[in-house]
Amino acid sequence: MSINAQATQNLLTRLTPAMAQEFRRTGFWADTTIFQAAQRNAQRDPEHPAVRDRHGVVSYRTLVNLAETVATELELAGLQPGSRVAAWLSSRIETVVFLLACSRNGYVFCPSLHRTHTVSEVIELLRRMRAGAFIGEEGYGAKNEADDIFTKITAVESVRKVYQLQSIEAASTWQQLTPVPSRTGAIPCADADGIVYLAFTSGTTGDPKGVLHSNNTLLANARALAKDWHFDPDSVIYSISPLSHNLGFGAMVLALFSGALLVLHDLPRGASLLARLRETQATFVFGVPTHAIDLVEEIESADGTALPKLKGFRISGASAPPNLISRLFAYGIVPQSGYGMTEACSHHYTMPNDAPDVVATTSGRACPGYDVAIFDMDNPTTPVESGMVGQIGGRGASLMLGYFDDQAATETAFNSQGWFMTGDLGRIDERGYLHVNGRLKDVIIRGGHNIHPARIEMLAMRHPQVERAAAVGVKDERLGEKVCIVVLGKNGARIEPDRLLSHLHAEGLSPYEMPEYFLQVDDLPLSASGKILKRALLDPASPALQPQPVRWRG
Repeated sequence: MSINAQATQNLLTRLTPAMAQEFRRTGFWADTTIFQAAQRNAQRDPEHPAVRDRHGVVSYRTLVNLAETVATELELAGLQPGSRVAAWLSSRIETVVFLLACSRNGYVFCPSLHRTHTVSEVIELLRRMRAGAFIGEEGYGAKNEADDIFTKITAVESVRKVYQLQSIEAASTWQQLTPVPSRTGAIPCADADGIVYLAFTSGTTGDPKGVLHSNNTLLANARALAKDWHFDPDSVIYSISPLSHNLGFGAMVLALFSGALLVLHDLPRGASLLARLRETQATFVFGVPTHAIDLVEEIESADGTALPKLKGFRISGASAPPNLISRLFAYGIVPQSGYGMTEACSHHYTMPNDAPDVVATTSGRACPGYDVAIFDMDNPTTPVESGMVGQIGGRGASLMLGYFDDQAATETAFNSQGWFMTGDLGRIDERGYLHVNGRLKDVIIRGGHNIHPARIEMLAMRHPQVERAAAVGVKDERLGEKVCIVVLGKNGARIEPDRLLSHLHAEGLSPYEMPEYFLQVDDLPLSASGKILKRALLDPASPALQPQPVRWRG
């Protein structure tokens, strides 16, 4: 065996030879890494634009050469296949470069260190993953004025290489990476089954878990999306979602696979999204409902002129109000509703030819290579009858290969038949479309009756004055819990509780599920992925967050 032969990763995962063989046999996996996909695009059309931020554009040839440069530097620093490379960055070209460098050399890239993290939290995650390299941005993150990550990182013994980038507000620094061919003789990693992505979940129920994905699990979802929604080198993919989050990361992988141009949303606060989309001639946007609402309102407050190049908008993270769906269609923008998670990628979505009511009320159907089944809420090994609500289980080509350094969490995430149990509730209708009813832990139990918040929220958002809504449980000594509806008014509108209850009744809500508390807020706490942080809605210590009792008198 040659001394320069490619070493293998020493990571424990769920991958088995039988799994790899079956997904290759069915065509959902292949022998191509993310780096090789980008390299193929560079060979096909070297000067085709690959990534654009506010400071400039890089071609596929330059992008691949930059990745080769970084891969060389990381190897010279002593990193080996399987070493973790962590990035604490805003959305910028360098993120794409480091992903490709990791894919090339068989390293594991962790970009899921978010702007909301503090220095101490990042240091703890670096220690947990035993990072071999770190890329950071000056002045980035929470509480940056009190702590300096580049001073504190010296205490993380595993880190062999540190890149200190200027703030994206000042400049893009990719130009400082002189593109040179690899000089170390390292053979590019050809193992598409190798782990390339480590993403820490939000950790809302405890310590965040580290999700492991291979080139193949990520590319399986990209292949399906590219085929179903017609992504190709002519596409211009605009990601409002940060690359540190799974939605933005998925958009990045999709662009690299398709040979498309990825445009990064790095605008200064207050800058016009509409103008940016027109300038970049974006054809598809990845974002959350808030982003779509802002875009539609900007179109309507400007000249009402649509975006002729923009054909689609993936709305993720939370349900979109039906009124928003119809307004997007009216401007020629086809919204894509969907369902996914870090562990399984964006495996459910509506199709370009689905009717507006389907997009507004469902999360689409499973993509090729992924299966979903519904299981009993109390017994995750027992499937429920067709059309019934239960816990959503999934399995397929885009499913994670386990949790990093956490055998117990990996084992308990699956039922005895090998289905990944999502913790989400839903049902599958007679057409095969998925309806998501919320989190298993969000179920409100009133007098022994299970109430699913998602249905109440969906019906509330059909009210013409309601922008967003959340249904949460309020403790009750006799019944256990009662429903509280929390609403955000559209354009500051004040909502009459009795009229909202009448609206819910007219929309078909059962009297047994009718809210018994009402709270209107001026702002809703959101996670970085656009989900409402329900645990922060009813704070006993805050006088402003005290709901008022209401009663449906129908």
